[in-house]
Amino acid sequence: MMKKSSFVALLCGTVSGILFALGMCMTLIPEWSALRPGIVLGCAGLLLGVITVLVWRRMEHKAPIRISGKTALTVAVGIAGALTLGAGMCFCMVWAKMVPGIIIGLIGIVILLFLIPLIKGIRE
Repeated sequence: MMKKSSFVALLCGTVSGILFALGMCMTLIPEWSALRPGIVLGCAGLLLGVITVLVWRRMEHKAPIRISGKTALTVAVGIAGALTLGAGMCFCMVWAKMVPGIIIGLIGIVILLFLIPLIKGIRE
């Protein structure tokens, strides 16, 4: 049976993801001509996502999130890896430059793989 906190997090997380994705589509698809409303919708999705995390942690009686240097580094590495992988995909699919796209995409995957030892640590 699903816990109430997990169900609330599931619903709010789904709604926030849909709002964010729709906002990004509105912003990035020029044919829609909806830059400003897309930015507003995307920001609303991000805000709801943050609120979802805070509400879920409170319902689970967990300590507030502490932002440390390790947390900031983890977020920075994740963002860098995702952007690098995405740039490689753009090279391949949008600009039809397969070889540089594959190389850049592989570099992005390697950067994302660095998250595993960064988060979990390395043991003997």
